[in-house]
Amino acid sequence: MTKSNVGISDMALYIPKLYLNIEALANERKLEYAKLNKGLGLQRMLIPDVHEDAATMAANAVYELIEKNKLKPEEIGRIYLGTESALDGAKPTATYVLEMLRRKYKEKHGPTCFKNCDVVDLTFACIGAVDALQNTLDWVRGNVNRKGIVVASDFAKYELNSGGEYTQGAGAIAMLIKHDPELLVIDDVFGVATQGVHDFFKPRRSFSKTAIIEEVLKLADVNGKSAEEVIERLPVSLDVEGVLDINEASVQIFKETPVFDGQYSNWTYQNRIREAYFDYCHKMSDEESTEKDCLSEWDRLIFHLPYAFHGKRIASELFMLSLKKNGAWSSFSKQILDEPIRENFEDNLSYEAARVKFLRSITKTEAYNNFVNEKLEKAQRASALTGNMYACSIFLALMSTLESDLNEGSDLTNSKFGFFGYGSGSKSKVFEGKLQGTWKNVVSNFNVFQKLETANELEYNQYEKIHRKQLTKSIIKPKDEFVIEKIGTESTRLGARYYKWEKGL
Repeated sequence: MTKSNVGISDMALYIPKLYLNIEALANERKLEYAKLNKGLGLQRMLIPDVHEDAATMAANAVYELIEKNKLKPEEIGRIYLGTESALDGAKPTATYVLEMLRRKYKEKHGPTCFKNCDVVDLTFACIGAVDALQNTLDWVRGNVNRKGIVVASDFAKYELNSGGEYTQGAGAIAMLIKHDPELLVIDDVFGVATQGVHDFFKPRRSFSKTAIIEEVLKLADVNGKSAEEVIERLPVSLDVEGVLDINEASVQIFKETPVFDGQYSNWTYQNRIREAYFDYCHKMSDEESTEKDCLSEWDRLIFHLPYAFHGKRIASELFMLSLKKNGAWSSFSKQILDEPIRENFEDNLSYEAARVKFLRSITKTEAYNNFVNEKLEKAQRASALTGNMYACSIFLALMSTLESDLNEGSDLTNSKFGFFGYGSGSKSKVFEGKLQGTWKNVVSNFNVFQKLETANELEYNQYEKIHRKQLTKSIIKPKDEFVIEKIGTESTRLGARYYKWEKGL
């Protein structure tokens, strides 16, 4: 194990100023609010305003981090962005972040500031920022003078009236990575588990020209015209001057909303977390085995939280494994359902259903609830008020835990935190962080819950208009933050995004 003290020295959170109350959504969708609130832990979901996107949120988080730590552009060797809300299929969203920062700081530090700063996007669903963190930790270890910034920025947007709509959320978190960090030292041992699956993804949707024209003719109530006749009238030149006037027979559309299978995604999350945990324990064991009980050594557990209560639902299996390793399972198992044996079931589907019920019976015990209250509960608090923040979620869980512990007077110096990252598609990474003696000074400037208190509640009709992109003017006038200025519409600047710093009054 590398013993150099490298890790997260500080963190900064940026959140949109708008939220929709989950109860308002439940009433509109005729859903049982108690199931969303008491069952999943949902209270609010943050929604970006018209002037916000993944780039502005990231830039605002990085700006706060730079200002808090009085960093100079030349000190920052890289800004690596973890996101699944990328704004372009080729150009990294991080380049927009870099340019916003350059323009903001050029008067003080010169027009070429950030010229030698490396930027890139890392995308693997919700685990992209963990990948960026691991990569940057390794880079910083190579030279004591290196400092890097890892930023996670996402908008977890789902289709209206879909099964994922009530888990939506948005925001960005920036982290300063350096030697001798003031917050958290992270070792270089990472447990990894990866398998290519289709539990959640954002494909390019392909629609034939014929199908598009047929739909338009039907909507326009045009009789006597066929799609084939219209297609024949399209220009035959190689020049492209319109939406249908392209050289391909079909039109490809990329949507912000995913294709997903919620139950299957929960299953892949459970499996990858377990497998990555086994890999981590194996790497940390002195012998060639996975017998080390890592879970019992961690004072707090930090999970990626697609919804607030997901961590405590998924951790029941890890809790069971820990009990088995430390010899306490025999007496505990008398309180719950019998553990299902695969050979007793005709197929995997029925076995998995039985296993879900078995693991759920563990969560009903007093011992498990005590475990949750001690190691997991504080991470849920911010998530309940934000919704899913994709790549940010695991780091929001960390900030929520630390700020809650600080407010409650917990003495966590030298405490060990176990991290469980997950990204659909699918991959998990498990790693450990050790809290430093200066953690309270750092966390006292997080202001997570203070920021959440200042958010403004949306009416449902406002939320739907934002979701449908029917608004052109922001609901809350931005001030002292980076915002979208315009998006190019012509020629070689088609789709190019332009940003500016919006001063306050």
